Amino acid sequence: MLKGLFRGSAVAVALPWLEIFAGRTAKACDDGFPLRFGLFYWGNGNVPQYWVPGTEGYDWELSEILSPLADVKPWVSVVSGLSVKLPNVEPHTSGVAGLLTGRGLERVNDEYTFAAPTIDQLIAQEIGGETIFPSLQTGGTDCSGQSWSGPSSRNYAETDPYALYERLFGATFRAPGEEGLVDPSLGLRQSILDAVMEDIGALQARVGVADKARLEQHLDGIRELETRLARLQEDPPSLAACVQPVALAVDFSDQDGRPQISARSRAMCDMIAMSFACDQTRVVGHYLTDPVADILFPDATAGHHSLTHDEADPQTEVRMITTQCVAELAYLLTALSNVNEGDATLLDHCVIMGASEISQGRTHSLDDMPLLICGGGCGAFKMNYHYRSYTQESASEAMLSVVRGMGIPAASYGADEGLATDGLSDIEA
Repeated sequence: MLKGLFRGSAVAVALPWLEIFAGRTAKACDDGFPLRFGLFYWGNGNVPQYWVPGTEGYDWELSEILSPLADVKPWVSVVSGLSVKLPNVEPHTSGVAGLLTGRGLERVNDEYTFAAPTIDQLIAQEIGGETIFPSLQTGGTDCSGQSWSGPSSRNYAETDPYALYERLFGATFRAPGEEGLVDPSLGLRQSILDAVMEDIGALQARVGVADKARLEQHLDGIRELETRLARLQEDPPSLAACVQPVALAVDFSDQDGRPQISARSRAMCDMIAMSFACDQTRVVGHYLTDPVADILFPDATAGHHSLTHDEADPQTEVRMITTQCVAELAYLLTALSNVNEGDATLLDHCVIMGASEISQGRTHSLDDMPLLICGGGCGAFKMNYHYRSYTQESASEAMLSVVRGMGIPAASYGADEGLATDGLSDIEA
């Protein structure tokens, strides 16, 4: 965080996307609505034999764990049999880094870190410059999230529904058609940023190359925030589906030692849907739980991660927990499908990717990774389809297809064993 003082008050600015990408133009669907991207993530993998559908192609049938998706199945495609090809040097962490960056972990100061931006940030760099928030990260539990801008640069998830509501729909929110400056303190906030920038300018002359690079990252963050403040003074988009949600009035505290996972996640997902509809952002990462999370789910007798290792086959409770995770994804998809945009729905204008960091939780396997590609995607992907790989194709190929499906002409995805220069054509429309 960049920290400073202005008139006795502390100032802190987090690192968002890089300013260099601000001029990129986002892909729009044929009906003029923007294409959005969402990552829905849960930790600790699944039980593959109860996840993978028994049938393939357009005639696929829901498996036990995927059963909550019944009402949104027309927007869901399953991709199974893919592998993360990078070395599995750190259980759980290698898998999530390999899937979301296509690269192995990097060692910095005796700790592992992601070596490159995650897929949500790759997409935000290209399409995030046209909205108030280049990307959002939210959490359904007290988790950190898995969004990274680069080495040692995590974008932490907002896990408080009330804080997210205030950020999106509080004092600075304006409905379509409203004009003028909503928050009269914006001018003051801009002068605060000016003061911080003066301090950094003076400091830059005194530091070495490494510190100067870090300061440049902070400056990028300041410039992005200035741009956001400027956009708050512009007219909002004329989107008929955009309405200010009713303020939250729910107690999200733990009950009997168990977090209210579903209530918290669903409150977040409702706000995600409306942030898309109001064009406040076009890129979201929603993290139900982190890797290795030992959350006590409803009706479970122990923590999730513990059960993946300790519960005997056929791991009834692990399957139940993973099914609950899929039910929360189904809620997000339903919330998006309930928002009409022109003659289609918001879900038709989205690519929502569902994923975890490993396949079999007990073995930390990176083969047969769980992957769902949901939403209409403006026609970029096959819908209501199951593609099964029998040759353990690289998961990076699917990730490259997702990036390209967002209208980004990427030449490749990942590096080393995780490098892909061709997409997974079987899932593309």
